Amino acid sequence: MTTYNEQLQQKTNYLTEKLRPFHAPKLQVFPSAEQHYRQRAEFRIWHEGDAMSYAMFQAGQKASSASLIKLDNFPTAAHSINDLMPKLMHAISDCPVLRERWYQVEFLATLSVDSKILVTLIYHKRLDDAWEAAARQLQNDLNIWIIGRSRGQKIVLKQDFVTEKLTVHGREFQYRQLEGGFTQPNAQICEKMLAWACNAAGNSKQFDLLELYCGNGNFTLPLSQHFRRVLATEISKTSVAAAQWNISANQINNIQIARLSAEELTEAFSGSRAFQRLTTQGIDLQHYDFSTIFIDPPRAGVDDETLKLVAKFEHIIYVSCNPETLCENLHYLIKTHKIQEVVLFDQFPFTHHIETGVLLIKK
Repeated sequence: MTTYNEQLQQKTNYLTEKLRPFHAPKLQVFPSAEQHYRQRAEFRIWHEGDAMSYAMFQAGQKASSASLIKLDNFPTAAHSINDLMPKLMHAISDCPVLRERWYQVEFLATLSVDSKILVTLIYHKRLDDAWEAAARQLQNDLNIWIIGRSRGQKIVLKQDFVTEKLTVHGREFQYRQLEGGFTQPNAQICEKMLAWACNAAGNSKQFDLLELYCGNGNFTLPLSQHFRRVLATEISKTSVAAAQWNISANQINNIQIARLSAEELTEAFSGSRAFQRLTTQGIDLQHYDFSTIFIDPPRAGVDDETLKLVAKFEHIIYVSCNPETLCENLHYLIKTHKIQEVVLFDQFPFTHHIETGVLLIKK
């Protein structure tokens, strides 16, 4: 087992070497807490006679007793999740209707110690009125929110989201995080990512920001404080709805969300295709004066046509979850831009995953 500092140094060395061909400046590194940094966790439930336990399985192996790892706690997860785990297991073990054919559990917590945890109980059986009554009692007893899932069923007893509060440059932002939706699991590192992105943006209130792949508005909200207006795009209806709620809850009035993919926005910018979705929302791309583009793409990176659009902007703020595709994109972008800053966020300690932030300035 390597120590935390050793594994972080390995990531630093790897990313530094990957970026060497681009003459990038010295890497800034944002370390994570070594334990209790994840606000999300999910486990299988292992049944042995009358006994049950939380379980994981060896990576790359079939879920079986041979690869089984039983868990009483999970130091990677937030303290609140660890506190709840034995209480939940004990309560469900004593309730036949809740334990029968229960095979998975998912926890979604927040940084706030006062916020309830959202717990999704997943079954290999149809959930009936008896299950719902028992689950409501459990929800009250443990002061949590419960969702029940089975094939073709989703029973929400109270709500299917938590509200996270992240502080950036002294301002608190609220985020509705939906069960099953994408959120950054390491909330403390997420705050550092948001602060870095805002510092990279600088004071650009005379100009506008274009953001691609905005999700629930994680970066959009704090970045909006540094620009005159923000146009953000996202293709997922669920994420767009969450982003709209977040904008309203935070009383921000200079953001518009367009439900377009990055590829569709590129077509709209080039004028090769008109989109009724833009017209309906009253979005006229000609009325914006963009100085900066912010992108946080999926692991596959940015497609070739969208890269051509990205390269037109004076400033590019690029957050990547995949150094391989980031470097593929940088080979194109350094033709027109110089790398001003590179940062490593250790979002996932003790794994191979690396989160990178890059600021590029037009030559």
